[in-house]
Amino acid sequence: MDSNSLRIDGSRLRCDDVVRVARRRASLELDGKALEQAGHAYEVARDSETKRAVYGRTTGVGANRHEVVDPHGADQHGLRLLRSHAGTTGEPSDEDLVRATLVIRLNQLAAAGSGVHPRLLTALATALRVGAIPVTHTRGSIGTGDLGQLAEIALTFAGERPWGTGGIAPVPVSPGDALAFISSNAATLARSVLAWSDLRTLLRASHTVAALSFCALGGSPEAFAARVHAQRPHPGSVHCASEMRRLLWADTEPEPGRRLQDPFGLRAFPQVQGPALEAADALETALTVDINAAAENPFIDVETGDVYHHGHFATSHLALDLDHLRAAVHHVAELSTARLSDLVEPDLSGLPPFLADGPAGSSGIMILEYLAHDALSQMRHAAAPVTLGTAVISRGLEDHASFSTQAAHATTAAIASYRTVLACELLGAVRALTMSGAQLPGAPVRDALRLAQRTLPMIKEDHPLTQEITVAEDLLPALAEL
Repeated sequence: MDSNSLRIDGSRLRCDDVVRVARRRASLELDGKALEQAGHAYEVARDSETKRAVYGRTTGVGANRHEVVDPHGADQHGLRLLRSHAGTTGEPSDEDLVRATLVIRLNQLAAAGSGVHPRLLTALATALRVGAIPVTHTRGSIGTGDLGQLAEIALTFAGERPWGTGGIAPVPVSPGDALAFISSNAATLARSVLAWSDLRTLLRASHTVAALSFCALGGSPEAFAARVHAQRPHPGSVHCASEMRRLLWADTEPEPGRRLQDPFGLRAFPQVQGPALEAADALETALTVDINAAAENPFIDVETGDVYHHGHFATSHLALDLDHLRAAVHHVAELSTARLSDLVEPDLSGLPPFLADGPAGSSGIMILEYLAHDALSQMRHAAAPVTLGTAVISRGLEDHASFSTQAAHATTAAIASYRTVLACELLGAVRALTMSGAQLPGAPVRDALRLAQRTLPMIKEDHPLTQEITVAEDLLPALAEL
């Protein structure tokens, strides 16, 4: 198996793997032993139905848990369950998101705790391999299972809904398959994984952008000294300071700064960026657990032959980690807007106000502060914690919800705004360095400036900045790799 192909076995899927499949940078194959184990779980589940009540298989769901299903109509019960739960709305999901949902659900089913018929695993793998994508919608989950989206997917595989792209032959829904398939938070996890990946790229790029601003403002290296951070060794702050030393000076000894005390945007950058880096790592840890989890309710235990009813549908870990991450990144974005303000301040940059380079009264990049603070305001609203709400539904039986789905949506929105904030700072830093003709040290920051100057034109006279903002946003992934 080559490096661009993944083996799905239910236990070793990484967040990066999900992103690679979702964005069509990797293919996959289903592990034979995992498929065999899923078959054993299916047999255990079918056997259990003859011995005891099994939620969603021999009974209804939610407050209908005591309603006994006629065993002679079990097939239709499963289809009724799917049809009734496919009640979503909102915009159609992006294909990348649907692909991420499919690969996560496939891997969870390969963990062999659901009891679905193994042909469903084969069908998921085939759809991903040939590029068949169901249509799902964005609204309908509250963090207790993506029942609606997964019902849409199941009905598409069963041949009852049209495919969005491509398609495969219909797959029969076996008795008990319906709840077992939709009992998952795969769609919310998919959105969270893609958001985590995009944000991780922006956080890496933020080191490079901050380094460019540092050079434009003649910052003091003392704030990033290893001996300073050894005294308060929070992992994220230590890593941020190390990255700044690497980007700014490589292996050389830096010159002293021209100011005794830098503004907080430079001096406190490691202390503010550090918590965001740690929050992203914590989210990755939680996601990795969940995308490899046999979390279906009920859990079919192949080893003991038992069936367990439980609460693994609850996603408080994910919701809280997403809330934490948005709050942490908002602080980082605040520092980016602060550095932009520093760049347009002559007392700090040594350059004309607003980096204007035209006749008296020229505005330069004045408007970027407005744009950055607009985006920051959107981040502030998105950072409001969703985990302070709850819901009581299904006749009071289901009396808690994490709203992790809403947290994932809010995180995606915050990332888009943060991208704009960073782009505004990048434009300011590159313009300031170009105007000053600064000679940067032989370190990655010099490569960053050269890359940016090749793609961002230096236009002296006042002009619309819209296109340059878009180019700057698109440049951030490349800066993240330096």
